[in-house]
Amino acid sequence: MNIKNIYCIGRNYASHAKELNNAVPTSPFLFSKPTHAVVEANGQEVILPGDRGSVHYETELVLHIGQEYEKGITVDEIVDKLALGIDFTLRDVQNQLKEQRYPWLLAKGFPNSALLTKFIEFPGEAACKNTDFSLLKNGQQVQIGNITNLLFNLQTIIDFTAKHFGLGKGDILFTGTPEGVGPIQDGDILSLAWGEETLGQSIIRLV
Repeated sequence: MNIKNIYCIGRNYASHAKELNNAVPTSPFLFSKPTHAVVEANGQEVILPGDRGSVHYETELVLHIGQEYEKGITVDEIVDKLALGIDFTLRDVQNQLKEQRYPWLLAKGFPNSALLTKFIEFPGEAACKNTDFSLLKNGQQVQIGNITNLLFNLQTIIDFTAKHFGLGKGDILFTGTPEGVGPIQDGDILSLAWGEETLGQSIIRLV
């Protein structure tokens, strides 16, 4: 699938903001990743940096935009597919960048930092609220989330992104991660599930 822009919503679950001692935002907080960050979770090994401090997983529901944004368009009209993703983060690097008040790109935009499962048809926002997404690390559930707990709902983040950055066909939106983020180790097996269905899996290699 051809992906144009990768937008990520930061701190969109209050529980996650609090677990990292971050302020809970009062409006959507966005950053982006380059397309070189994309890698598919299709059972293969994923190579990540092992020499830049701790690497954390952040599991998210990912929306695929199916048409150009127009004012007044609804979530169910503009989103055609969904996937699950992991926003891999160099946590030590990010903390250093925060202290220096620098952008996060070095901590968020490295190759393979946007792990994506296969995309499936978007069932509609209402149906998504009835389905949890989760991450299993070596068979143990470490994160579980539901979009009912978003600080800023799907319509809000779509409208906000379009207003400030533009939004069109082929763009994807990482919608935010729930609590439970943590470090990965070399050899970890990560599985992403939508309800009871596993959409993707990868083996981590830190080099």
